[in-house]
Amino acid sequence: MQCIIKLIAISVLLFSCKKDENPTTYADKPSEQKTVNLTVDGNARSFIVYLPTGYNNAGEMPLIFVIHGGSGTPEGMINIANFKPIAERDKVILVYPAGIQKNWNDGRPTTPNQLGINDVSFFNQLCEYMITNYSVDGTKIYATGISNGGFMSSRLGCELSNRIAAIAVDAATIEATTIAPNCNPGRPVPALYIHGTADPLVPFTGGLMTAGGTAGGTVLSHFQAIDKWVTINGCNPTPTVTDLPDISNDGTTIKQRVYPAGTNGSEVVSYVVLNGGHTWPQGYQYLNEAIIGKTSQDMNACEVIWTFFKRFKR
Repeated sequence: MQCIIKLIAISVLLFSCKKDENPTTYADKPSEQKTVNLTVDGNARSFIVYLPTGYNNAGEMPLIFVIHGGSGTPEGMINIANFKPIAERDKVILVYPAGIQKNWNDGRPTTPNQLGINDVSFFNQLCEYMITNYSVDGTKIYATGISNGGFMSSRLGCELSNRIAAIAVDAATIEATTIAPNCNPGRPVPALYIHGTADPLVPFTGGLMTAGGTAGGTVLSHFQAIDKWVTINGCNPTPTVTDLPDISNDGTTIKQRVYPAGTNGSEVVSYVVLNGGHTWPQGYQYLNEAIIGKTSQDMNACEVIWTFFKRFKR
């Protein structure tokens, strides 16, 4: 009888050991997209968050803020710059935020600027909210946007470098009178800029903005913005220049300039879209070509931006 009891005890022990070697796993949750409403600095704010399939098993994930342009919406920005396939493939959380009255305080006299809205504070608190409530890697938070959203991304690089690991700016540069002169981030911020030479709204050569609404403002040229970040990041001022393959025969071509060897491995990259408009390469042509110019099909801006982002962490 004692032998039988000992055998039972040994069997239970072996079974328990085997169970410990195979901890419980959970099925991947499906992707999820939802609108979140917050009150920030006394203002009602909202954003769309996209969680990729299996986010419950992915651990801490990178986060990309994808920021709409003036008069835009988060839903519209998803159509223009759809990072969802990237989020699914590489397990990235996406946040498409909404500006006050569909605009951002990027330093120019936009409506939020005139109302005194502190959008830098909004993004700072949004970072904290996402880190607290989702599985976000706080060292891998990135900002990208088009037009007004691109100017806002530049401002975040200048003023929120304690949160933002890298920026990518499309169809925009940096506001010239207050943001650029005071752009002194506390750490190097890798920066990528895409700009069409035939952009009818944000002049490639900089200066006073006179088209595309009443915001106006004075902005740096594309290469002034590049030079600004090359200096901030301590990059080699002599770039490696590459002509991207003209794969689409759509009347545009793209020249890449890479400024390497910055402080702490930072880098600055310029993409000049010859004859390109106020558009997102391979993105949705959201207005007629006669209004915003050509959308180049010679590169996928979402893939190019993510390939750049994922090399850097704060």
